[in-house]
Amino acid sequence: MNGFSLDRVMAVLVKEFIQLTRDRLTYAMLLGVPVVQLLLFGYAINNDPHHLPTAVLVQENSPLARSTLAAIHNSGYFDISYQVRSPAELGRLVERGQVQFAITIPGDFTRRVVRGDKAQILIEADATDPAATGGAVAALAALPSEALRHDLHGAIAGRGDAKPPFEVVIHRRYNPDNISAYNIVPGLLGVVLSLTLVMMTSLGVTREQERGTMESLLSTPVQPIEVMVGKLAPYVVVGLIQTVLILVLARVLFSVPMMGGWIGLSIGVILFIVGSLALGFLISTIAHTQLQAMQLSFFYMLPSILLSGFMFPFRGMPEWTQWIGTMIPVTHFLRVVRGALLKGQTLADMAPSLLALAIFVCAIIALALARYRTTLD
Repeated sequence: MNGFSLDRVMAVLVKEFIQLTRDRLTYAMLLGVPVVQLLLFGYAINNDPHHLPTAVLVQENSPLARSTLAAIHNSGYFDISYQVRSPAELGRLVERGQVQFAITIPGDFTRRVVRGDKAQILIEADATDPAATGGAVAALAALPSEALRHDLHGAIAGRGDAKPPFEVVIHRRYNPDNISAYNIVPGLLGVVLSLTLVMMTSLGVTREQERGTMESLLSTPVQPIEVMVGKLAPYVVVGLIQTVLILVLARVLFSVPMMGGWIGLSIGVILFIVGSLALGFLISTIAHTQLQAMQLSFFYMLPSILLSGFMFPFRGMPEWTQWIGTMIPVTHFLRVVRGALLKGQTLADMAPSLLALAIFVCAIIALALARYRTTLD
C-alpha cells in the first residue's frame, strides 16, 4: 500500500462533484435552503408588528374623540379597518379574527374629559398571540397624555396638567394573563402533524421504491386512488391518536382552555391529516431516494413553521409574505385550532379556514394521482 497520494484524492473529489451534479435535487437544496432562510429571517420575521387591523365603535362624534382616534392611528400600530355601529358587531370581528384590536369611545367621553370625571376608552385586544399585541399595548401608555395635548385649551386648558385627561382600559380577550403556552401549545398540533405525517408517508413510499417492492405493486391491477387510500388510511389513525394525545396533554399539563368549537375542529383535523398525508405521497412521487424525500419534507416544513404564525406573529410579516403564508395549509389549520380552543368559534366562523384546507386537500390529491399515473406509464 503506497502512502498518501494527491492524485487519488483528486480522483475521489472529481467523482463526488460528478455525483453531486447528477443529484440535482440535493444540489438545489444545498443552494436553496440558505437563500430561503436568509430571505425569511431577514424580511419576513418581525416580533414587533405594526399596522394591525383595528375596529372602532365611536358613540360620539366630537373633536376630542376624533383627536384620540388620530393619535391611535398615528402611533403606527393600529390601522382602523372597520367602523361599526354596535358592540355586538365589534365583538364578532374580534372573535372571528378579522381584527386584532377593537376600540370603543363612549358617548360621554367629551363630557367626562371636560369635567375631569374619569373619562375612559376601552381597547379590546385579541390576545391569543401575546407577541402580536405586546408592542401595541405598550404604545398605549403614552396615549392619554399626548392624544389631546392640542385640544385642551380655553376653559379646560389645565385639565391634563395634574393627571391624564382620560384613561385607557385594556381588555385582553381569550388570554388575559398573556400566557404564551395558550398560543404555542395548540400551534404545536399543526407542526407535529405536519412533521410526522408528511415525512412518514414520503419516506415510507420512497423506501418501497428503493427496495423494489413498489414494482410488484405497479404490476397489479390496483388503481392509483386505491393505492393512495390503502397506504394512507393507517396513518390517518396515527394522526388522530397524535391529535387526541396532544390535546389531552395541553389541557392536563398546560391548562390550555377548551372553549368548544369541536365540530369545526374535528373537520379541520381530518382535512389537515388527509392533506398532509397526500402531500407526503406527492413528495414520494418526486423523490427517488429517502434522502431526497427527507429534504423535500424539510423544505416544506421550514416556511410552515416560520410563515404560519406558529413562531412569529402572522400580521407582523410584510404583505407579500402574508400572501405566501396564506397558501400554506398550516396557517389555516392553526387558525382553526386556536379559534376552537381559545375562542370557541362556531363552524361559520371557521368556514374560510376550513374551505382553504379543503381546497388544499383536493389540489394535492389531484397532483399526487397525476404524478402516480405518470410513474405507472
